[in-house]
Amino acid sequence: MLSSSTSKGLTSTELLAKQHQQLTLLAQIIANEKQILQQHDPQELLAISQEKNTLLLAIQQLDQEISLNQGFAQDKAAGKLKQELSDISELLNHCQQKNLVNGQIIQQSQLAVERMKTSLLENHNKNAITYDNKGKKSAGLSSLGFKA
Repeated sequence: MLSSSTSKGLTSTELLAKQHQQLTLLAQIIANEKQILQQHDPQELLAISQEKNTLLLAIQQLDQEISLNQGFAQDKAAGKLKQELSDISELLNHCQQKNLVNGQIIQQSQLAVERMKTSLLENHNKNAITYDNKGKKSAGLSSLGFKA
């Protein structure tokens, strides 16, 4: 990751090439993240999340540098960067779509955990059900006046 002081001398094309490179790396990280999510590996997920966050911060920093670069603004206004900007936009959309898929995988995993939790609690409660002398159901020992 280059700091903003070392990126100032880059041309518009070089800045966009660097941005394209970062987004390509982000796409790879997102693909790796999907595999880790499917493998249910929390340690690896934590590591890749940190890597992804670091890269997103670098992307944000470079984007800010580009927005402040007068040469970039002039080249863009002159229409010199149409292809590069189109490629970056396409790659960014690809990353966003893949990231949405990963978000859906996470949501599905959370729902599955909630269903399992509910099922376990229901099974536990079924085991705790007792009947009084009239045959009515009651849960656990609380009906006898005992408190934990």
